[in-house]
Amino acid sequence: MTLFILKRVGASALLVIGTVLVAFALTAVLPGDAATARLGERAAADPALVAAMRERMGLNRPLYEQFFIYLGGLFRGDLGESTQTSRPVLSDLQLFGPASAELALTATLIAVIVGGGLGIVAALRANGHLDNILRAVSLTGVSVPIFWFALIATAIFSTQLRWFPSSGRLDAGAIPPPRITGFFTIDSLLAGNLPLLGEAVQHLILPAIVLSAPMVGLLMRFTRASVLDVLGMEYIRAAEAKGLSGPSVVFGHVLRGALVPVITVVGTAFASLLAGTVLVEQIFAWPGIGSYAYRAASTLDLSAIVGVTIFVALIYIVVNLATDILYGIIDPRIRRA
Repeated sequence: MTLFILKRVGASALLVIGTVLVAFALTAVLPGDAATARLGERAAADPALVAAMRERMGLNRPLYEQFFIYLGGLFRGDLGESTQTSRPVLSDLQLFGPASAELALTATLIAVIVGGGLGIVAALRANGHLDNILRAVSLTGVSVPIFWFALIATAIFSTQLRWFPSSGRLDAGAIPPPRITGFFTIDSLLAGNLPLLGEAVQHLILPAIVLSAPMVGLLMRFTRASVLDVLGMEYIRAAEAKGLSGPSVVFGHVLRGALVPVITVVGTAFASLLAGTVLVEQIFAWPGIGSYAYRAASTLDLSAIVGVTIFVALIYIVVNLATDILYGIIDPRIRRA
């Protein structure tokens, strides 16, 4: 098991280096000039100021030299300075990252419980009326555009029924909890402020449901297919022939065999959720990485663009590493492959 983990960690480290290289190279070929974008329209009209800014940012050096300077800074935790906030990019990621992580984790939790649960039910009632209804629901979840779903959900649950707020992480004027994790729900709980915890949960539910909708449909379909595959295997029929009860067969044998492909989907979908929060965060005015990335792209804030790209890629790689290790724990045959 140790060798298996070391191999996966080594492959992940190579992926990180490749990701940094590709992110830096792609950003370097983007149209526009980072120096003029940083100076602003009026100051950019002065060639001397532009030249001085390019010198200060190191943009007049060869590209490979700029990369090694950036790589050196990266090892020191220096991702450069954001032109939109005038703060170090690392500080911005620490500020906005927990908001997106809280949203993505909640959406993933909803998707696993709802999508996984309904997928199991659909498989156990395969080709029945309930299965047909659930398959239609999953198809709807996968195919409906997320912005349309967000607008409909906001109109119904926020504007008409007034069950959930439509923007922000807390009510206007509310004081955030003392920062420990950056997750308002956890920090409110740690501070013992239950009214603030309820407010944070109320603001979190609607964007998390909207963000989880495509993943619920996807997970439902994968879980149904995976459970159906396992139900047809001989060891399941042998367990039933021994007289084991239905719940014992499902929870003791079927789910264990069906978990591996489902975990793959969950791991990939979580990273995709984190990267795809841009639209949901814009609609619900959620101050996370997605909103920060949108502003960075619209103002040609190169340091922030590269920083967000590397941050999301790191999350993706770490989640996939955890998924690979989980494979090895669940199915020992994978460790020997």
